[in-house]
Amino acid sequence: MQKNYIMAPGPTPVPEDVLLEIAKPIIHHRTNQYQEIFKKANEGLKYIFKTSNDIFTFASSGTGAMEAATVNLLSKGDKAIVVRGGKFGERFDEICKAYGIETIPIDVEWGKAVDPADIKKRLNENKGVKAVFATLCETSTGTKNDIEGIAGIVKSTNAALVVDAVSGLGADDLRTDEWGVDVVCSGSQKGMMLPPGLAFLSASKKAFDMMSKSDLPKYYFDLKAYKKSLDKNDVPWTPAVGLVRGLCKSMDMIKAEGIDNVLARHLRLAEATRDAVENLGLDLFSSSPSNAVTAVKVPDGVDGQALVKTMRNKYGVTIAGGQGHVKGKIFRIAHLGYMIEFDTLSAISALEIVLKEMGYKFKVGSGVGAALESFTTQKKSSRPVNV
Repeated sequence: MQKNYIMAPGPTPVPEDVLLEIAKPIIHHRTNQYQEIFKKANEGLKYIFKTSNDIFTFASSGTGAMEAATVNLLSKGDKAIVVRGGKFGERFDEICKAYGIETIPIDVEWGKAVDPADIKKRLNENKGVKAVFATLCETSTGTKNDIEGIAGIVKSTNAALVVDAVSGLGADDLRTDEWGVDVVCSGSQKGMMLPPGLAFLSASKKAFDMMSKSDLPKYYFDLKAYKKSLDKNDVPWTPAVGLVRGLCKSMDMIKAEGIDNVLARHLRLAEATRDAVENLGLDLFSSSPSNAVTAVKVPDGVDGQALVKTMRNKYGVTIAGGQGHVKGKIFRIAHLGYMIEFDTLSAISALEIVLKEMGYKFKVGSGVGAALESFTTQKKSSRPVNV
């Protein structure tokens, strides 16, 4: 018998109560019944996003929100600064180029955070930049960027700051209104504790003003149509009814725990994971690690791809490997969403077993011991609801 653990940075585990809510009989979406559910979901999203701005919900992956941000803010030939420090920063660049946007890339070594001063320099050198695209957590490298510092620079310009918070939201602090972030994109299958299938986008007044001038083609992702419907607690196209129902339940759980306690839990799990892998003699890949996922360098003599496959296929613990040019060179352990201390301990235990099988030399139990020490010496513990 094998029990499975999802410790990858998406999809993440889904609470049973959320699954049961999704499994309820379907209702029609053009009814007051659904509109009340959707209204509640929006209120919950604003709490998580820490914003009073409108939030739009799409039946798509998080990439849909990224594309929606691009086509609604910009016009063909506009210039945009794009931070490329991993696969998802590169995705923003690819979306912009697909729509004829002139990109000004800031290429950051994978595993490093962008220096906000570099963004300021590019803005000063390139007058007329309409948008700056950045990631909160670059999932492919486990790296957190200084969004507060970036926002402090961008908000004094005419450019809009667009942040990919698909994996970072709910794990790394993001204060949308307080910091002045214009657009935040996220998805359901990460910190929101839902299956894949929903994308979210918050938009500031500055962003809305830019939308009135955008001439890029759009239909399904036309936020003017979404805004018209949102004012009636509705959407212009058929929504993912079951997932929105589940969203309400997951928002209830996050509110009950408290968003700042949720962030503290992610920090606690991340610190224990980092302590564990370092005590095993392994090196962290990121110099600015996210609390959503920890990226670790594969030690010499170990097949990184085989490590990930063995943990999943033999021991039922799914972690993520590297992407792009770091494929086989790093592995990534998530501590994101519906996870607690025992999930982290299970992942570290499986990692130790597989490393031992693959011939890596270390003291058995040193990783688990370090994680336990981290948990027992931390002063405050907030527990998820319904665990």
